[in-house]
Amino acid sequence: MSSTGDKVKGMANEAVGNVKQGVGKATDNDKLKAEGEVQEKKGEAQQAVGKAKDAVKKGVDKA
Repeated sequence: MSSTGDKVKGMANEAVGNVKQGVGKATDNDKLKAEGEVQEKKGEAQQAVGKAKDAVKKGVDKA
């Protein structure tokens, strides 16, 4: 997957995770809140992968 694709999927997962957390808190659903936290962390990791790919590409382009 491209760095942009990783970053976009990461942002989407983060957003969905935040929504799940909010709904979980509002409905007092600990399972949904936990799922949201996991999904948000997954999104953050995906974005980090995308940023790392960008950094590597920029380093290769400069060489």
